[in-house]
Amino acid sequence: MAGPNAVAASVQRSVELMAQLRGPGGCPWDREQTFDTIKRYTLEETYEVFDAIERRAWPDLKDELGDLLLQVLFYAQMAAEEGHFTLRDVAENLNAKLVRRHPHIFADVKAADSDAVLRNWEQIKAEEKKTKPATSLMDDVPRSMPATLEASKLGSKASKVGFDWPDVSGLFEKMDEEIGELQAEVRNGTVESVEDEFGDLMFTAMNLARHLKVDAESALRRSNAKFRRRFMAMEEAAGSGGLDGKKAQELEDMWGRVKAAEGKAV
Repeated sequence: MAGPNAVAASVQRSVELMAQLRGPGGCPWDREQTFDTIKRYTLEETYEVFDAIERRAWPDLKDELGDLLLQVLFYAQMAAEEGHFTLRDVAENLNAKLVRRHPHIFADVKAADSDAVLRNWEQIKAEEKKTKPATSLMDDVPRSMPATLEASKLGSKASKVGFDWPDVSGLFEKMDEEIGELQAEVRNGTVESVEDEFGDLMFTAMNLARHLKVDAESALRRSNAKFRRRFMAMEEAAGSGGLDGKKAQELEDMWGRVKAAEGKAV
């Protein structure tokens, strides 16, 4: 394992390369980028990190983490150019936060288990927020985050003042209610009203995931991977003729056989 000096030297080299790419005579594409144009790449790289982790593809993860680090370097370089802050400021801010939010490690606060650590963390965050002007509990839930995560965080924030379902049974009832409302709009409503009710159903599902302590994004990605795997198995089973022209019942039967085969393999 590389020592701290070697790590610092490598990161410093990355910082210098980023500055050169953005500087006079640097890369035209890199020089044209702004905070807004880079945002979508940050999201893409984050999902590629998720994918590498799920596949336990460690060489790929090493590469994808480098790409994610590039996003941090890009933002810090652009911020430095505009006089806002530097990468050193980012690191020092993080270091101070890590020390401040881990008093059970760096001070004399006791934390017997991970639940106690989380309670301390939330209490410290609450104290930090007292120094920042805010008009709503929702102020620190960005609209720009993925909708599944935003819904979960909104529900979590509301629960801090007791505005929440007491247990999952109420959420299952709410799911049934939202499904009924969606069905009614599908029969008699407009495109907009159907979308509205579908959104309510999704929001309730995200709160159910929160109560069940399920990561909704990971759960859906796992189901996506399962569907992809099973559909590709159907295509393979169909051979050169493919799935085009198959009747609905034939496709359903093929799907059932693929599921059954997976069950036997497990």
